[in-house]
Amino acid sequence: MKIAPADLRPSITPAASERKQAVPQPAGGEPSAHVELSGQAALHGESAGAAEFDRAKVERIALAIREGRFQIDADAIADKLIANARELLDKPGH
Repeated sequence: MKIAPADLRPSITPAASERKQAVPQPAGGEPSAHVELSGQAALHGESAGAAEFDRAKVERIALAIREGRFQIDADAIADKLIANARELLDKPGH
């Protein structure tokens, strides 16, 4: 995969940025639907929110990419993909 330097990446067009505006709420201020999460779905949502963002690590990786020092370990990626697939397949209900 090739990643272009930041100054060569295409910029966001005004039309794309306009699409990201907030969706208007229904009149009357009442929600249009009621959703309830199961206990398992609620736990999954909590764990997804608990993921941490390591800004320093991202900066180190970005710098290594820019300088051409970042190396990809295809074997490690393949091993992790296989482990994740096994984990998903071993879950009950699959």
